[in-house]
Amino acid sequence: MPYTTPSPLTRLRAAVVLAPAVSVCLVAASAPPVPLGVGDRLFPHLGNPGYDVMAYDLSFTYSGGATEPLGAVTTISARATADLDRINLDFAHGTVDSVEVDGEPAGFASAGEDLVITPEDALDEGDRTRITVRHTSDPVHPENRQGGWVRTADGLAMANQADAAHLVFPCNDHPSDKAYFTIRVTAPDGHTAVASGLPEGRYPAGDGATTWTYRTRHPMATELAQVSVGRTTVLHRTGPHGLPLRDVVPTRYRAALEPWLEKTSEQIAWMESKVGRYPFETYGLLMADASTGFELETQTLSLFERRLFTEPAHPVWYVESIMVHELAHQWFGDSVSPRTWSDLWLNEGHATWYEALYAEERAGRTLTARMKAAYGASDRWRAAGGPPAAPEPPEPGRKTGIFRPNVYDGSALVLYALRQTIGVPAFDRLERTWVTRHRDSSATTADFVRLASEVSGRDLDAFFDAWLHGEKTPPMPGHPDWKATEATAPPAAAK
Repeated sequence: MPYTTPSPLTRLRAAVVLAPAVSVCLVAASAPPVPLGVGDRLFPHLGNPGYDVMAYDLSFTYSGGATEPLGAVTTISARATADLDRINLDFAHGTVDSVEVDGEPAGFASAGEDLVITPEDALDEGDRTRITVRHTSDPVHPENRQGGWVRTADGLAMANQADAAHLVFPCNDHPSDKAYFTIRVTAPDGHTAVASGLPEGRYPAGDGATTWTYRTRHPMATELAQVSVGRTTVLHRTGPHGLPLRDVVPTRYRAALEPWLEKTSEQIAWMESKVGRYPFETYGLLMADASTGFELETQTLSLFERRLFTEPAHPVWYVESIMVHELAHQWFGDSVSPRTWSDLWLNEGHATWYEALYAEERAGRTLTARMKAAYGASDRWRAAGGPPAAPEPPEPGRKTGIFRPNVYDGSALVLYALRQTIGVPAFDRLERTWVTRHRDSSATTADFVRLASEVSGRDLDAFFDAWLHGEKTPPMPGHPDWKATEATAPPAAAK
């Protein structure tokens, strides 16, 4: 539906339908809009330069039908880091009805997977700005595209990793630009809405609906945002040092899932004994009645397939270790996010490391045996998908393809080699210092290399260059007998 403006000679404003297959691009009087990016090696057009997002305010209206577009309003508070006469946002799957910049109507058009906004007045470097986009958010996946909304048996959840948040809402969709979130969800009575962060209250919205509000207390990357709406039950308990725990479960499976949920508090205490205080305001498990093929570390509310717990295809120790994997991500990947997607090994290597360490300490599944198996497969993993810190780009339409074995067990193998090299005490100090120094920010592989050298008192550049970038796996310190074989390492089952 066209947006009517009082000054048609200076701006062209209209509704823009954005989708990978169909994109209506409206050209203003100046040069045509173009998609931008922050230059990520794996996702060249992801993110946008020229501004820093400080906060998102997201509002979704859910009708009760998981295939119907949600009405949505996204408000972005940002600071310009350069002079801007246009603002690019990532957004690729919805209809834009109107855009305002600082309360004034603004021109907008699509270019690739960007929403390009032309404000009435250009922004100067250092300016604070407020961008409001009224749009729809489509839960039906675009053809040949993964991620975004996940349809569950009773509603919706989110799975935005790696580059799918902009299929849900306009944003600067790159983990280097973290921001605070306020999330409001209006849903028919009988449904429950839960999101990342702590609840700010709920109120009647009229016509038999309720609005639920959540707010994060720490900055969050767009790929880690979580919103769940459905016929679910929220369970509350208390974790270490009074930490509020809340879990979201399909109501009819509550009794079966309770024994698993009771394990979370102890698992948090175990992780805190390794790396220090839990970094966020709350934690919990969202046990979605959906088939995703993965689990996901969405901030403060990790996403799990319900059937992992109710259809026992795996032994108890394995399921518990996967719970710890997603929990470990709250430190490694969520609190300390990757600056670029090539730094993904820092997320998955550490989460896999603590997953394996927990399985060793609690179930006798020897860490060394797992690392030896990974060593045997590491050369094949490197050949197939690149070394841990230089992964091959994903195939078109399969952006989750960067989640290959070498960023899981292959990257945990790097940490094992590091511990073998600098010793357990220095390694443990490194881990604690890493999550403390870079808390609530993003960091790079180079940052980790510098810190490891600082903590250990050794120059580790050559060590990391070989282990993170080499085509072949270096000899394992302390294990000269380890050889590359055709052995298969344990599969990675979590994100």
